[in-house]
Amino acid sequence: MPVGRLAAMDGPTIPITGDDTADRLLEEQPLALLIGMLLDQQVPVEWAFRGPSTLRDRLGGTLDARAIAAMSEDDLVAACCEKPAIHRYPAAMGRRIHGLCQLLAERYDGDAARIWTGVDDAPELYRRLRELPGYGDEKARIFTAILGKRFDVRPTGWAEVCAPFSDGEPRSVADVDSEESLLRVRQWKQMMKASKKAKSDPVPSTAR
Repeated sequence: MPVGRLAAMDGPTIPITGDDTADRLLEEQPLALLIGMLLDQQVPVEWAFRGPSTLRDRLGGTLDARAIAAMSEDDLVAACCEKPAIHRYPAAMGRRIHGLCQLLAERYDGDAARIWTGVDDAPELYRRLRELPGYGDEKARIFTAILGKRFDVRPTGWAEVCAPFSDGEPRSVADVDSEESLLRVRQWKQMMKASKKAKSDPVPSTAR
């Protein structure tokens, strides 16, 4: 079940991995998009969002939440740790992916899109995302922004719920629609990181 494409899109909705097949998977399979967002921490964004495609290839060519939930956690972790690993911390992320798929199987009949399909209230969407393993406050807000900006899924109050990621600043993957915009997001993050570092550095005392 597609996530829902924006009108008149000539290329992938999120051209972020450098691999057209991997980008298309994010667009076409909601589970892939959830896993990509889950992996998006402490690794380059391209690596994170390429992970679902890599995992699909290692699981026989399909990504299915119920099938993954039925696997042993150890088997899934082994697939995630196989070289090249899907993440800097593949075992930890493999356990989170397994937990994510178990929750989807138990509550959403294995259909990741049911988290947001038909949800008219953004706080409810946020609540559902926060229940997912590995989805903290910021990750849930960024994913809400992805749905709103890249897939036109905009329940009432979505911009307020995912602020500041709903604004025009190139803050996150939600703002990536080209190689150029990915570069702008990376530059913005570097600028913010440098600003935080400057504020945390102690002010040198004057020489006596």
